[in-house]
Amino acid sequence: MSCSRTSVAVTMPPVFILMLLGALCSLGQTMSRDEKHKLRNQVIEMFDHAYQNYMDHAYPADELMPLTCRGRVRGLEPSRGDVDDALGKFSLTLIDTLDTLVLLNKTTEFEAAVRRVLSDVRLDNDIVVSVFETNIRVLGGLLGGHSMAVMLKEGGQNMQWYQDELLHMAKDLGLRLLPAFNTSSGLPYPRVNLKYGVRGPETRTGTETDTCTACAGTIILEFAALSRFTGDPVFEAHARRALDFLWEKRQRNSNLVGTTINIHSGEWVRRDSGVGAGIDSYYEYLLKAYILLGDDLFLQRFNIHYASIMKYISQPPLLLDVHIHKPLLPARTWMDSLLAFFPGLQVLKGDIRPAIETHEMLYQVTKKHNFLPEAFTTDFRVHWAQHPLRPEFAESTYFLYKATGDPYYLEAGRTILDNLNRFARVPCGFAAMKDVRTGSHEDRMDSFFLAEMFKYLFLLFAEAEDLPFDVEDYVFTTEAHLLPLSLSTTPHSSLISSNRTSEEELDDSNFDWTCPNTRLLFPDPAFPRNLREPIRSAVDKSCPRPAPYREPGMGRPPLRAQDFMANNPEHLELLRRMGVSLIHLKDGRVQLVQHATQAVSAVAAEDGVRFMQEMMELSSQQQKEQLPPRAIQIVSHPFFGRVVLTAGPAQFGTDLSKSSTGVRGFVAVAEPYSGCSEITNAEYIQGHIALLQRGQCMFAEKARHIQKAGAIGGIVIDDNEGSSSDTAPLFQMAGDGRNTDDVTLPLLFLFHKEGNILLEALKEYREVEVLLSDKARDRGVDVQEAEEDCTTEATTPVPSEPSGQQPTSKVELEESASEEVSPLQEEVSPASENTSTAEEVGSPKEEVSPVKEEADLAQPTEERDSEKREEPEGDTDSSSQSVDELLADWREDLEAFQQMEKDEL
Repeated sequence: MSCSRTSVAVTMPPVFILMLLGALCSLGQTMSRDEKHKLRNQVIEMFDHAYQNYMDHAYPADELMPLTCRGRVRGLEPSRGDVDDALGKFSLTLIDTLDTLVLLNKTTEFEAAVRRVLSDVRLDNDIVVSVFETNIRVLGGLLGGHSMAVMLKEGGQNMQWYQDELLHMAKDLGLRLLPAFNTSSGLPYPRVNLKYGVRGPETRTGTETDTCTACAGTIILEFAALSRFTGDPVFEAHARRALDFLWEKRQRNSNLVGTTINIHSGEWVRRDSGVGAGIDSYYEYLLKAYILLGDDLFLQRFNIHYASIMKYISQPPLLLDVHIHKPLLPARTWMDSLLAFFPGLQVLKGDIRPAIETHEMLYQVTKKHNFLPEAFTTDFRVHWAQHPLRPEFAESTYFLYKATGDPYYLEAGRTILDNLNRFARVPCGFAAMKDVRTGSHEDRMDSFFLAEMFKYLFLLFAEAEDLPFDVEDYVFTTEAHLLPLSLSTTPHSSLISSNRTSEEELDDSNFDWTCPNTRLLFPDPAFPRNLREPIRSAVDKSCPRPAPYREPGMGRPPLRAQDFMANNPEHLELLRRMGVSLIHLKDGRVQLVQHATQAVSAVAAEDGVRFMQEMMELSSQQQKEQLPPRAIQIVSHPFFGRVVLTAGPAQFGTDLSKSSTGVRGFVAVAEPYSGCSEITNAEYIQGHIALLQRGQCMFAEKARHIQKAGAIGGIVIDDNEGSSSDTAPLFQMAGDGRNTDDVTLPLLFLFHKEGNILLEALKEYREVEVLLSDKARDRGVDVQEAEEDCTTEATTPVPSEPSGQQPTSKVELEESASEEVSPLQEEVSPASENTSTAEEVGSPKEEVSPVKEEADLAQPTEERDSEKREEPEGDTDSSSQSVDELLADWREDLEAFQQMEKDEL
């Protein structure tokens, strides 16, 4: 379907191999033709159930509300915010479904649907809609319907009466969208009034300043097709101008684009970059614009972007957002479900190996949660629990099956069908999942469910003779609408001027221009399976799915006190069912209170009482003295002990308070930096103090790995950019729930700001010696060796003794990547003398990423790390002192870095 190069990655990063354990229950077996036929018919039956319920209960409304069996009419139902911008009182679902009807051989229904669209649908409604959604769903739906109508008419059997009526409607709609492009940059406003355009008092739009990259960059297929169908070049010209502007505004060093851009100035408003929400279809349309229009410029741009994606974002099988200015630094530790389209795009690109790897990871998450959650963490836990029946995973499944012929992907498709029927099917259609963990529904069935899901599932199971036309003659838009490849040869294409600049002369050395032959890509039928081997069972250690949700009180207690995490939504839901509520107090503490009458059952109430008793017992067991902060003192030239970094202690390993000399040695960066697998540069680490990055595994695991490599100590540096002991309380590094007596070296923790000072010193002077101790030692520096004004510390001094105060212990509760979870290190005590069932729990201080997305504001907060941590007792002097001249340059760099972080908020 596309001309592209073949690229196969050589190895998977070892850090991720460790995460992916277990084995598959069964390997892909050949599926019989009869079985495929049965599944194909099941797809058709499911489509009929969804489509007929829309026509019976919702039409002419835009969407079906499957729980209440009625149509969703904008303005009559409670507002859902931006989600409702897709609704324009133009029978959205019917238009979006037109070409699906033809693909599924429902030509009679298609002809009736076209007549209804022509007679009933109005486009001049006084309503503000999303330019992006209206383009891909309505304009794309009309053009896809027109393509199918022309194809059927030329076949001589159906639609003989058709005279391009859908195309005329499409042009009318295109003209209504054009006012949105009236900006100095050429980027469209995100919204337009269908009747009045933009920037007028009656339009209620035109005041926006920002739009997402995908919103501005997902226009070219529909607008170019409209221009070439009608002969009017204005639409394609505007779409190309928007793409040109986005290309010019890419970050030139990383060749990545941000998520949100100012449509007037071109400044990036959100500088995080990935392949999911906000950017996804921008990359998709660059490649597909080349396929549809034959312009090499689009392929060159896509290839340049793709090389950066594979360099910075792709960490097979994961796809992690990064900062466009700092592409080696991750921007978040979770992924959104929209990136599930990317393996399918990689198939079009011809890069099959990473497509197989990422798809397998997504498949495992799907098997774990029945559907892809809207967002999930890098250790495959739920981040946002919704699932609005998105089709992207089915899309990639189809393309991988088409490329490999591996029946494994037919089984993946069967899983999709089964889960839709088991969990989403309701009497009046299919309902979106409100929470994949509980199986609760949302009264919503988006139009893309009919436009995309059933297309890809039908194509997955259909044989060539089942299809009314050759899909190889068409390109799928991001909404899966079908546009004919013959548009590339239309006479009108020459009217579009090329915007290629001198610096964009095509360079054949960058990529191969040949089309890959998929039949030759896999001489070994086991090739796809071999790629999946390292990734199999990425979610569970065993093949059987987790047991279904158990009502509290049935058998084993649903939640033990030692396992409870106050930031875990699943745990909070279990507490609610047991009648236990969590209250945030004004002083920062959290209080647990049980009311038996609020439990869902008497048995659940008994579970709640047992849970509260366990909390009190756990509290009494864990009443112990807190460890004071530790010190990391840089003692080598030219610091000579003047720089002391405040560090957090560990609850295991060498107790520095019992050492009169501390541990002194030169520092060395461990490889891998996470320390979560065997150290590969052990010869360099031996006899040194290893530097490690926080995250991805437990602290004790890091300690064991560097100890095995011969290190004499370890320093873990926070990966939360901008964190500092100046603004955040220190905490203790907890163990992993197992005996840690085998760890005999000291391990200390530095926040990112202090850790950066150490890393910059190592970068500047190569050999940096530090002293790990319980408190700063005498400098022992000859006064003549240092300037008189260079005697201050670069960070907050560490007190020699812990404060006598006994502050309430505050605990950060975090999800563990390990199956073995250590008990919560928190203080639990009765809240008051007359409330025996209430407990006070150390406040779970939620950790917030430096980059805050607008979309995050309405979503539940999720912890960002795999390690549990606990604050130590002891106050620290927060007074700031002047900076040593030797650190002046570093301080400026740090301030600039922090300012950049503020800019990204």
